[in-house]
Amino acid sequence: METIEMNRKAVYLLEEWDPFNVGREGYVTEIADVVAELHQLDHPTDLAKRIQEIYEHSYEIWIPFEKCVQISYKLIAIKYEAKCIV
Repeated sequence: METIEMNRKAVYLLEEWDPFNVGREGYVTEIADVVAELHQLDHPTDLAKRIQEIYEHSYEIWIPFEKCVQISYKLIAIKYEAKCIV
């Protein structure tokens, strides 16, 4: 899987996640920020912290850390799938 495909899958997953029920198109900036972090971070806990910070900064609403961890594991799985299929 190429980086472009990995990004596409990550974006789709984050759009479907919709933690604040604002609709798929409501998180363009946050999704871009999370995908950028996905390229830099390899540990689900580190990514979960960044996800929580990114969404809280934009919406001033706190997402429970456990929910961020759940989505981060899925994102990391997409990342590692991309690395394995090169």
